[in-house]
Amino acid sequence: MKIIVPIKQVPESSNVKMDPATGTVIRAGVETVVNPLDLYALEAALRIKERYGGRVTAVSMGPPQAMRILKEAVAMGCDDAALVSDRKFGGADTHATSYTLAQAILAHSAMLGGFDIIVTGERAIDGDTAQVGPGIAAWLDLPLATYVAKILDINDGRILVERLVEEGYQVLSMPCPCLISVVKEVAAPRLPTLDGKIRSMELQYPVYSTENMNLEDKYLGLKGSPTKVAHVSSPKITRNGKTITVCDDDSLNEAVDAIIDLLATKGVVP
Repeated sequence: MKIIVPIKQVPESSNVKMDPATGTVIRAGVETVVNPLDLYALEAALRIKERYGGRVTAVSMGPPQAMRILKEAVAMGCDDAALVSDRKFGGADTHATSYTLAQAILAHSAMLGGFDIIVTGERAIDGDTAQVGPGIAAWLDLPLATYVAKILDINDGRILVERLVEEGYQVLSMPCPCLISVVKEVAAPRLPTLDGKIRSMELQYPVYSTENMNLEDKYLGLKGSPTKVAHVSSPKITRNGKTITVCDDDSLNEAVDAIIDLLATKGVVP
């Protein structure tokens, strides 16, 4: 059983910054972490390996510093990992990102003898689109199951999963190879181990770029992204209000009168 897990490095939520010129997230010089929802995908893949045997490979697309999250994935138990990195990939939207990752998965899995399952997180917390996983499935023409809450069985070249849907749960059977995106209910992520951290420091990580992949330039990076951010701005927040501390009946009446006057000026009350 050969399992591929695409993971993403994302800025810590307090450090998200946008480039007003390109409308993309500024990643250079920003502290990053593994996308929290990808940790559930890693755990699901590792549990498949423990139950059925096989190999788990983590793949991440990003700048060279994304190597750090690949080492974290290996420390959790992944057998190997690969980085997809090239300046031409910068500014990619979900369409361009899923194309590049799909081609990298094909290139890396060719060395492994193919793959059986791709497991992704539900979405990334920075873009919040949930499009890259399905996009990879589309580029590779794979069966797809989203919002997978439980992996019931893998047998005879098929996987049986339980999907989280609005009405409850849906049981779905698919042939392998396939792609599944998982939700938090699938499993609680484990912590990296000391042995895993040591192995992650010794492991060799292949890097895929335009130099060693057969890629079409029209699908790469910002220029190959069909979606564009027209404008980025921060909301202006003004707080020129009046503070009234209520400590007796007179101050309470003053506060109530002030609220009524404010609502009247806004046209909320006559």
